[in-house]
Parts: sequence; C-alpha cells; structure tokens
Amino acid sequence: MRHAVAGRKLNRTSAHRLALRRNLVQSLLEHGEVRTTITKAREVRRFAERLISLGIRGTLADRQRAIALLGDRAVIPAENKDEYDRMSDAKRAKTLRARSGRRYRTSTTRPGVKWTADSIISRLFKTVAPALKRRGEAVGSAGGYTRIIKLAERRIGDATQLALLQLVKEADKRRPKLTDKTQRKRRSKVRYAFYAGKPLAKRGRSAAKPAEAAAKSD
Repeated sequence: MRHAVAGRKLNRTSAHRLALRRNLVQSLLEHGEVRTTITKAREVRRFAERLISLGIRGTLADRQRAIALLGDRAVIPAENKDEYDRMSDAKRAKTLRARSGRRYRTSTTRPGVKWTADSIISRLFKTVAPALKRRGEAVGSAGGYTRIIKLAERRIGDATQLALLQLVKEADKRRPKLTDKTQRKRRSKVRYAFYAGKPLAKRGRSAAKPAEAAAKSD
C-alpha cells in the first residue's frame, strides 16, 4: 500500500512520469499556458511552482538545481518562428548550437546567423521569475504563480475533465479571501440562519434584481 507517498502515479512508470512532468512544465514556460487533464494539471502545478521559486531566488545553486530537475532545451522566439521554418537543416543547427547558458545572447561570432535560440532555463530565470516576483511583492505574499481553469469540454475517448494550466500574469489581481473558508462552514451558516429565521442576503446577480426593480418603479 502507498502510505505516505506523495504524488500521483498517473498510470505511468517513474521515467515516463518524469518525462511527462518535464515536457508539460517546459511548454508552460514557453507558451504561458498548457491544456491537459485536470489530474495532470494538479500534479504538474506543484513542480512548476517549485521551479519558479528557484528562479526567483536566482542563485547559481538554484540554477543548477533547476537544470537537474527540468533539463534544458532550445526555444525558438515567436518573432523568429517563420524564419526558422524557412531555414535549411544546416542553418537550423547553427541557431541551436549555442550552449544553454548563452542561448539568450545574440550570436555575432558566426557568419550567417542573426539570432540564436533561447533557453528554457534562461527564460525561467530572466523573464518568468522576475515578473512573478514583482507580482508577489505587489500583493504582499509569495506563491500562487499558476492557476488551473476547468474547461467545459471533455477529452474524446474517455471523457476526462480537461483544464488549462496558466502562469499568473503580473497585472492579475488575487481573489478576496472568504471569511468562511470551507464549503461545509458556508452551508452550515446558511442552514443555521434559515432555521433561526434570519435568511442571509443573496449574492451575485439575484441580489441586484430587487434593487433594480425598485429603481424602475420609482
């Protein structure tokens, strides 16, 4: 029995599960969001936030740890993707040949190469992490670098719930904290008020309808 073993197995071997987690997080850092099942999104979210925390600290040891956990691969910048598709195999190899730590620099040493590919690790430490660090300082707390949005459609074949795993943007606001933290407490509060003869005021659009009706009658 799997007592006190963290994480989900996802019906995969350990090597397959590690590769899945790395690929999803690399795509998340490259595109800002990734579409997957709700179970995979919940499992990958912890790994992504751990890597972003390493990027925010930004020491040499943190960079080495991130490379060990995530690996590294080349990322073609969005403005150069059309040009990359038209390149020959030899020129593509030149744009991807630079080492991981130098991919973010513009290549001026080799003739015929105007730009080089970016690096996932460089993007994490130089683009993603600093933006999320500023957001954390603005709201006064750390963490919460990603969010999961459930989608209405389900996967064809097994009808699994799909979700969108996104990086939180710097301008996004945090949701206000509820006084009643759990759904059970909120239900018990409504039930107590009902039997005590003091029904709670309705929230949302239904609460605004009586006020609108009174304004129209006036």
